[in-house]
Amino acid sequence: MKVNVQSLNFNVDRKLVDFIENKVGGLDKFYDKVIGIDVYLKVQNTSEKENKNTEIKVNVPGDELIVKKQCRSFEEGIDNGIDSLKRQLNKKKEKLRAHSH
Repeated sequence: MKVNVQSLNFNVDRKLVDFIENKVGGLDKFYDKVIGIDVYLKVQNTSEKENKNTEIKVNVPGDELIVKKQCRSFEEGIDNGIDSLKRQLNKKKEKLRAHSH
């Protein structure tokens, strides 16, 4: 499974990339047909404290699951996004299981 991290308007540090790869790497435990994951990080130019936009796109056969979060930190956005994706992947797996019986 390929994980692609892209940052807009700033340079992402290795520690954050490692954190992201570690977190999203576990998603294939929930759904083993994950092809690849794209993570987009962007800092909004705003005075708001929650100015970190995180978008996680999970590619699965015939579909794409996308979660967008806006938080104080990218780590928080990744954590929240992963929680949403786990639920979506579980639903997808359940649907497949229901159709295959």
